[in-house]
Amino acid sequence: MAEIAKEVNGGDLHSLLSSPARDFLIRNNGEQIMCFATFCVLLVNGFSLGRVVKIDSLKGKKIGLYFSAAWCGPCQRFTPQLVEIYNELSSNVGFEVVFVSGDEDEDSFKDYFSKMPWLAVPFTDSETRDRLDEVFKVRGIPNLVMIDDEGKLVNENGVGVIRSYGADAYPFTPEKMKEIKEEEERARRDQTLKSVLVTPSRDFVITRDGNKVPVSELEGKTIGLLFSVASYRQCKEFTSKLEEVYQKLKENKEDFEIVLISLEDDEEAFKQDFETNPWLALPFNDKSSSKLTRHFMLSTLPTLVILGPDGKTRHSNVAEAIDDYGVVAYPFTPEKFEELKAIEKAKLEAQTLESLLVSGDLNYVLGKDGAKVLVSELVGKNILLYFSAHWCPPCRAFTPKLVEVYKQIKEKDEAFELIFISSDRDQESFDEYYSQMPWLALPFGDPRKTSLARTFKVGGIPMLAALGPTGKTVTKEARDLVGAHGADAYPFTEERVKEIEAKYTEMAKEWPEKVKHALHEEHELELTRVPVYICDKCDEEGQIWSYHCDECDFDLHAKCALKEDANINGDDDAVKEGGGEPQDGWVCDGNVCTKS
Repeated sequence: MAEIAKEVNGGDLHSLLSSPARDFLIRNNGEQIMCFATFCVLLVNGFSLGRVVKIDSLKGKKIGLYFSAAWCGPCQRFTPQLVEIYNELSSNVGFEVVFVSGDEDEDSFKDYFSKMPWLAVPFTDSETRDRLDEVFKVRGIPNLVMIDDEGKLVNENGVGVIRSYGADAYPFTPEKMKEIKEEEERARRDQTLKSVLVTPSRDFVITRDGNKVPVSELEGKTIGLLFSVASYRQCKEFTSKLEEVYQKLKENKEDFEIVLISLEDDEEAFKQDFETNPWLALPFNDKSSSKLTRHFMLSTLPTLVILGPDGKTRHSNVAEAIDDYGVVAYPFTPEKFEELKAIEKAKLEAQTLESLLVSGDLNYVLGKDGAKVLVSELVGKNILLYFSAHWCPPCRAFTPKLVEVYKQIKEKDEAFELIFISSDRDQESFDEYYSQMPWLALPFGDPRKTSLARTFKVGGIPMLAALGPTGKTVTKEARDLVGAHGADAYPFTEERVKEIEAKYTEMAKEWPEKVKHALHEEHELELTRVPVYICDKCDEEGQIWSYHCDECDFDLHAKCALKEDANINGDDDAVKEGGGEPQDGWVCDGNVCTKS
């Protein structure tokens, strides 16, 4: 913010928003300016009288410069929210918004601007629009920059502020933001059930048939606040599990209640979801919902916050515990979680291949010929569990490398096997994807997949979990090890990783720490541990060791950085770092698909 402020604060509002041919902004239904010179300018630019506002009339107001465009989906979603805040503030305090369009044609601009009650820089003045983009370093939209009537920067994160605090953040100054933060901290310290669920206009929650239940009737109970969006698949799946837990607790006559805080923006979707659930809810689109997401510092959906009988937060999110343990996790106290942790530890210590893969009559996996391979036949082997899916691009990119690694390991050790655990959406996709694989698989739709995903906490795919000969978990990070070291990482134990680390350390002992190279004369290149990179000389992937320039993000393989006659501790194979995937963890981004 300081960098932008320095550049902006040297001018004034008029010079910021005007041009040599224009001293006004336009509005859809604005004020009439009776000035012949302005009238002439308007005619030239195709604007009718009654749609212009002098820039000087903004004196005394706080102004939001709204960088947006009709083609931008996030802008289209944010604009109605900004309209609501603008209508609330503009009639009560000195607040104005100026639209700075990023549209590519005037028709799009006019159509989009017709939905806005505020001002705009004329579309024809592209020079001013471009200058404002540069002055405020706009690199993404929607972007809302708050300035005062002297053109000085007040807040560069207007979009985040409006989304989080709405009109309550006015006048958007650092002092106001500090005041809001301090008030939020006080609210957390002094939290009660009423301070969480009661507002000046509402002291009740609702049942699915529309009846009002006073919040006072919930006092003294353990309360679960369910933050959810009905249309999200993960929320739907969790809700069905939570309903089972809720019904069991009710049958056990536990003093427990759930209040749904829906973040759904479609009222019909909210109604359809809520009428199938047995618990209570805040009314649809209740203004306190966004405030509560901040109060509980929401970071993921679904989230189930637990309040104790005293109204204090007992746990910030027990959704994962509900997934893992169900009703056993109640009453969600620290003591209960310590107890569950001890049970989990004992379970891991007793883990065998059969305890993982045998469930009733399901005591087999599929072979490539469709034959059933008994789990008992795999006992004593090193096993990789491959969580993957055909619809996942990073999975499809990783699978060919894994096929090669699998074949190399099998040549060295027959006491090794890999089992595909599919997240595919239909049998046809499963069959097509599995046809590319030389290993075993759980059948499509096998219920064991759910328990395995829970046991190994699969939050993103592709994922590889390695099991030792006893069936105990060796590592859940085998995918990274395969990416970095290929078959050399087998059997993926800590001891093997240490051996590899020692080998790479030994490999680089006689290499120079820094080199100069003709391809990068600006700076010296420093020998650096880099998980994965693309060599800027040969365009091949490399890992572990790079001659690297951090300032320029420049990398060279050792074999590319050092002269041919230099001693690089062995032949070329010693410095080939191989292929692999970046170590990033159901939204596909880069090399992983994660649960959003």
